[in-house]
Amino acid sequence: MNKKQPKKFTRKLLHKYRLVILNEDTFEERLSFKLTRLNVFVLLSISTILLIAGTTLLIAFTPLREYIPGYSSTALKKKATELNYKTDSLQQVIAVNERYFESIKQVLHGEVSTSNFNRDSIIEAAKQDVDEIDLKPSKEDSLLREKVEKEDKYNLFESAKSNASFVLFPPVKGTITQEYNAKEKHYAVDIVVKENTPVKATDDGTVIFSEWTTEAGYVIIIEHSHGLISVYKHNAMLTKTQGELVKSGEVIATIGNTGELTTGPHLHFELWSDGYPINPTNFIDFN
Repeated sequence: MNKKQPKKFTRKLLHKYRLVILNEDTFEERLSFKLTRLNVFVLLSISTILLIAGTTLLIAFTPLREYIPGYSSTALKKKATELNYKTDSLQQVIAVNERYFESIKQVLHGEVSTSNFNRDSIIEAAKQDVDEIDLKPSKEDSLLREKVEKEDKYNLFESAKSNASFVLFPPVKGTITQEYNAKEKHYAVDIVVKENTPVKATDDGTVIFSEWTTEAGYVIIIEHSHGLISVYKHNAMLTKTQGELVKSGEVIATIGNTGELTTGPHLHFELWSDGYPINPTNFIDFN
């Protein structure tokens, strides 16, 4: 009885069936398959395995995994890593600042530790003959001293020599009636010329002021390169407005006698370098 049971089960698995697809209206046979229960089981198993494998690969290697709970976003991981690096850098900076502030606190509270030194070595060094020590400056030191002595903040000519294209154009040609005098706070030269004579820009630049003032009349101020600013006062009229670009030698105004602080037709010309007044006659010939 037990031997017949397995044989009967095997026959059922291998028993052939035909799957026929018919046209419902004409009963025409469209498609037919010969199947066994074993074939159906194998096909379903393989399909299930392939479906599970494809779903796993799709989730593991595509951005779709981010929609499944438990998986983190790649962009979030990248941001988290960057924030971790920044946090570590900030912690190092904070640690350095804390040590710096702690040292300052010790200095303010007078908690500075004394330095250990050899008293005998200092006394021995003090006994050395000064004549035996070579105090002559080296060649490099002499050149450095000479360079520093030449670096005068009022001397634009020395600092401008490094730029071969730096050339200042005389705004007018005439007679200087009042020289530059820093002690009397006259930071300009007054040049007498005929009225309505064209006033020209001393260098390329941008007009930063072009207006009427009570004391100086029509005033125009130009900002140039190298931190240089030129000022032209007591003009009869202005041909340039604020914000315009001008070229060296371009007419920007005409000589006049405007303003309260004037005694006749002349040009009040100032030069400023990096916020300091300089003497225009050091590098401009007005004659």
